[in-house]
Amino acid sequence: MNLPIYQVDAFTSNLFGGNPAAVIPLDYWLDHNLMQAIASENNLSETAYFVPEGEGFRIRWFTPATEVDLCGHATLATAHVLFDHLNYGKSEILFQSKSGILKVIKAGDLLELDFPATELSRESVPEDILAGFNYKPIEKYKANEDFLLVFENESQISQLDPDFAALKKVKSRGIICTAISEDPEIDFVSRFFAPAAGINEDPVTGSAHTKLIPYWSKKLNKTEMIARQISARGGELFCKLDDDRVKIGGKAVSYLHGEIIIP
Repeated sequence: MNLPIYQVDAFTSNLFGGNPAAVIPLDYWLDHNLMQAIASENNLSETAYFVPEGEGFRIRWFTPATEVDLCGHATLATAHVLFDHLNYGKSEILFQSKSGILKVIKAGDLLELDFPATELSRESVPEDILAGFNYKPIEKYKANEDFLLVFENESQISQLDPDFAALKKVKSRGIICTAISEDPEIDFVSRFFAPAAGINEDPVTGSAHTKLIPYWSKKLNKTEMIARQISARGGELFCKLDDDRVKIGGKAVSYLHGEIIIP
């Protein structure tokens, strides 16, 4: 059995920037363990699989360690593959997923994710999180399977030196760290750490912005914002809050197209 595979850099217009994701089109679902083994072999933060379903597709996402319920950059990468490599003819793609119906709209040179917004709740944060960072957050929230930590300024975000051994003990998908931007053209910055999911730091995390956009929209009193994830690779996201939905726009660049050979 031979499977096509694409690798795409998402949330960037520059090759070797943004967040790389593997995308594997399927005619039918493979065994779960096989999909997990392929994702582990790819050793990227996410591998996305999709099959045709109804008027669109069903999509699933795997880190090297586990299947997850939502991934933004790999959804953006999948839409890029459909539009740029598989001759998808419409301007909107519907994906069925574990997080409900997701849309990707082609808007000029941007691909725009339409995802459900995530509400934040103030909860006590495990001590392993607080011990895992060299700066203390000024606000702390729980957001479904993630924690959201707000820091005093962008400099602290850029200088975070996480203790991944401590953070790996935290029962969560990941830890979002954010602050207001020091760049007048950018509204807010973030970094995302997910050692418990097999990813110490994710370069650009679309799903984290389902939490970040509602938070910063309220803080900044605006519904349209530009965000930057300040990982080593970096990436920009064009954000909008629309009632209980968030729109996350970005670009994508193809890196490779190949074939997986399964004996």
